Amino acid sequence: MTQLDLARSGVVSPAMQKVAEREGLDPERIREGVAEGAIVIPANINHANLVPCGVGQGLRTKVNANLGTSSDFPETAPELEKLRVALEAKADTVMDLSTGGDIDGTRRAIIARSPVAVGTVPIYQAAIEAIDRRGTIVDTAADDLFEVIERHARDGVDFMTVHCGVTRQSIERLRRESRVVDIVSRGGAFLCGWILHNGRENPLYEQYDRLLEIAHRYDVTLSLGDGLRPGAIADATDRAQIEELLILGELVERAWARGVQVMVEGPGHVPLDQIATNVQLQKRVCRGAPFYVLGPLVTDVGAGYDHITAAIGGAIAAMSGADYLCSVTPAEHLGLPTSEDVREGVIATRLAGHAADLVKGVKGAWEWDLAMSRARKALNWEEEVRLALDPVKAERYYRDRKAATVEGCSMCGAYCAMKLVSEALGASTRAKC
Repeated sequence: MTQLDLARSGVVSPAMQKVAEREGLDPERIREGVAEGAIVIPANINHANLVPCGVGQGLRTKVNANLGTSSDFPETAPELEKLRVALEAKADTVMDLSTGGDIDGTRRAIIARSPVAVGTVPIYQAAIEAIDRRGTIVDTAADDLFEVIERHARDGVDFMTVHCGVTRQSIERLRRESRVVDIVSRGGAFLCGWILHNGRENPLYEQYDRLLEIAHRYDVTLSLGDGLRPGAIADATDRAQIEELLILGELVERAWARGVQVMVEGPGHVPLDQIATNVQLQKRVCRGAPFYVLGPLVTDVGAGYDHITAAIGGAIAAMSGADYLCSVTPAEHLGLPTSEDVREGVIATRLAGHAADLVKGVKGAWEWDLAMSRARKALNWEEEVRLALDPVKAERYYRDRKAATVEGCSMCGAYCAMKLVSEALGASTRAKC
């Protein structure tokens, strides 16, 4: 039975219990959220060392880190180092997006070493294997695609991005749009090319029940990918994007009917004033299913700083109801990220998520900030470093730029505002006595 099956049967599973402990919530509340489809717990039955994590309504905003090889950088070892760094930076999940080298071996190595949920995009590997076997992506056989999906599930992948909403209907809508950038999703591009070349429907949509059967057997959470997400600010919230979203809304309900956990992915490049609308629309169309967003990036000109561009959008999206943020690195749009890029992306995205959690009233968020403020008031530098979202960097800045005076920092030195006011208020109190 899947987590959804168990929740609907009134059973609080060990995974639900663990999520409740981590969130500081009543286990019954977690069970109810899973039963309603508002919370997912990606937990493949074959992921042996997994520490379950919940994503969805009322929970802390979660952050994903992307890893994976490319044809130019095909080695597994650097990706395992990125995994280590992502975990150190406290990413809640990771995705292996490998497209080069030993893809199966890299995925299995990541799963074996990851205590957090691991996601993949099986269409990547299916397309690459089609090129190796047949010389072209568009000659991928539907059976080959589903064999790769089952391979990933059997290996212990906890959630999979599947671009089921890229259909003949949604591509026809895309044809009528005047997009600046047509499709930026690799999975969406692969499937668009396949559909147009073969004149047939997307196998992931046409044989959706087959996909659900695999997902149910291994309790894989489906992440319904946004293959037509806007890749430019000018394309945000257009008809093609909404056409795909409407299809995904129908597929959410079919997944729930089969006992399969499901979440929905969202854009993309979106200007500030459209983010809340996008989140509210997704929540409405998809009946409250958890929303997983890439960014969104709020401008197209942030190359080299897109971790900041995405964090700005991510904070607004999460505040508006998004549940899960995919971290974006400084290398986005430019090249394969390094370990340090991954770290910077995760930390920036965690900041965005926490800022939103303060507004949403997530348990523990306000208390964390209050403890930090009190440590600053007391000039307790050790406690301030401990409470920092990134203690490693906080400690390095304080140590390397330490003030001559023990009490203050080198920014204000002897003129520390909090120290001066504390002394003044103390003197005032003594005078009254």
